[in-house]
Amino acid sequence: MASGWDCHAHLFGPYDQYPLAAERSYTPPEALEQQYLDLLARLGLGHGVLVHPSAYGADHRLVLAALAARPQLRGVLVAQPHTLPTLAGLHARGVRALRYSHRGGATANFAGSASFTDLQQMAPALADAGLHAELWTDCKSLPAIADAIRALPVPVVIDHMGMFDVAAGPAEPGFATLCALLQEGRAWVKLCAYRNLLALPARADWEAGRAFQQALQQANPDQLVWGSDWPHLNVRNPPDTAGLLQLCKDWAGSAAQADKLLVVNPQRLYG
Repeated sequence: MASGWDCHAHLFGPYDQYPLAAERSYTPPEALEQQYLDLLARLGLGHGVLVHPSAYGADHRLVLAALAARPQLRGVLVAQPHTLPTLAGLHARGVRALRYSHRGGATANFAGSASFTDLQQMAPALADAGLHAELWTDCKSLPAIADAIRALPVPVVIDHMGMFDVAAGPAEPGFATLCALLQEGRAWVKLCAYRNLLALPARADWEAGRAFQQALQQANPDQLVWGSDWPHLNVRNPPDTAGLLQLCKDWAGSAAQADKLLVVNPQRLYG
């Protein structure tokens, strides 16, 4: 599946060239461009989407340099209204979206993030620049902002499957809201389930994620993409990335559906 896509990964370093922001909430080990390209090759994928980490603040040089050097990569930046003077020209440089955060009902930013309020302010400029919005949110807070998402003039891609509550099940109101937005065509969703499953006693219990992926597929299989979340920040005993990809393929239910998730849909969104 050399035409396949990993739609969510981060780069860090080398730190002598790309130091982290002084004000940051975490300090990760280096995760280098060549390491990521090697990972894509091992996974049998041809394309990747680099998401600018909040630990870099407003310094976008690392992602932009990787996009300039590697035409198979696309980028998602993080910017507040005052940190980018213009969005013009970003699409031509391989950028496809800006990322915003709204988690647990809180709108306050952590270091290096942009808020849902920032998204609402910047959405017209995103539309003019041919960019979409990526939103790191959770099912707890999603119902309160669902109508505001519907009103945005740009597509919205929800990270990490809305950080669903595995114990609450797919019928939980917040996850049902996510499915509704997806069904209406008002949202895309990144299929990245493992962070939602970390509280389960064993990796064998991760099969519980199948019902959530299949509920999203039933809602709208045409606006789902897969992301590895490499290098799996702040996770004790990080998962095997190839195993995560295999889970997505297994839960897809068919080779045709897996091809849609990994090739057809991301090519429309990022290509």
